[in-house]
Amino acid sequence: MRRLLQKWTDLLLERLGVDSAAHDRWDVWVACGSVVLLVVLFDCLLSWTVVPGVRKVVERTRMQWDDTLFSTRVLRCGCHVVSAVLLAVVLPVVFETDSHAQTAVLRLLRIYIVVSVFRFLSAAIYASFHIVAARPAWQNKPIKGLRQTAQGIALLICVILVVSILMDKSPALLLTSLGASAAVLMLVFRDSILGFVSGIQLSANDMLKVGDWISVPKFGADGAVEEVSLTTVKIRNWDNTIVTLPPYQLVSDSFVNWHAMQLSGGRRIQLSLLVDMTSIRFCTSEMLERFRKIRLLGDYVDRTEAEYAKANEAQGIAPGEPSVNGLRQTNLAVFRAYMMRYLEQISSARRDMKLTVRMLPPTDTGVPLELYFYTASIYFVDYVQVELAVFEHMLCALPEFGLRVFQSPSGDDLRAWTAAAEAFRASASTRSE
Repeated sequence: MRRLLQKWTDLLLERLGVDSAAHDRWDVWVACGSVVLLVVLFDCLLSWTVVPGVRKVVERTRMQWDDTLFSTRVLRCGCHVVSAVLLAVVLPVVFETDSHAQTAVLRLLRIYIVVSVFRFLSAAIYASFHIVAARPAWQNKPIKGLRQTAQGIALLICVILVVSILMDKSPALLLTSLGASAAVLMLVFRDSILGFVSGIQLSANDMLKVGDWISVPKFGADGAVEEVSLTTVKIRNWDNTIVTLPPYQLVSDSFVNWHAMQLSGGRRIQLSLLVDMTSIRFCTSEMLERFRKIRLLGDYVDRTEAEYAKANEAQGIAPGEPSVNGLRQTNLAVFRAYMMRYLEQISSARRDMKLTVRMLPPTDTGVPLELYFYTASIYFVDYVQVELAVFEHMLCALPEFGLRVFQSPSGDDLRAWTAAAEAFRASASTRSE
């Protein structure tokens, strides 16, 4: 084959008018260029014939995964590998044994083969992870970081092989020398290594998926996860700002994932109101009679009065005795019962989930009265509307039971007190005159 190439190049050089004395200098490079040109044409032929043919066969199958695995990009990269191997077989025949030109060209050829194989592996890895991401079990899983890690390992191997070819050293020797500088490599690739480990933890423990609503108050993140990669987690806040966090921050620090709440179909509302302690008292007969006219409290007041009267009678307590003797209803207890029944009868509250009205430990600013229930809608707008409607109703209903809300004095209160004091002094001075 080498003699055939030499005769062909000599004939070509003679037709071009090159002196026969220069044949020995030029015939090798002309043959080399001819071989490269033929391999390039062969590569184009594969891309024009094999790739469309394989794509037609793949598209006719019922399976979907082969459409991605044998994509145009993967097939073209495979054609480049075949062309590189063919070039590696034919090109060494052109050069003389142990020539410097042969050494340089063969090194470049090996580098080209390594790069072609890397491109093919990178495309195959991308297609494989795309197939895995399409499966229902891996939907919205943060596997992009794993794909980037696999491609990064392939790139690292490619770089090591290329450097070893250029230095004409064994890759094992290069790896040994790299082991001595492992501390430097750990420092350079610190974020990538931590991101890789954190991505595996996030995926294995099902802590985070693309589309989840998470809150990370420490970093001002509160929104939906858009992307989980090897080095960053991209979060779009509800005000459309973007927050990017390294994955290891989510593993080392705490964050709130609202996905379980979304799946439950109910979102918690926890409202509290401070009741002035001086407004809490036993209910009088007039107060009870007024409470009976409230539709949600009529049967409650009657039933509770009957139970208390029976318990007091068993203990020998007469109806006319002081209120502190025996059991008596308080306006705060009646109001709690009213709010409990109010929450049970509104359609926006989930009655199959926790629903209660409780009193928290008293403070120096009053007695906290807390509503704890779940809404039937998890969406923000509906949730806020229900929360505001319930709070406003509780705030307006509180005076009907003789209760007051604790509120720190404001400027209007001080001006009203000053005006009242001045009016009192003016009336006092008028009476004295």
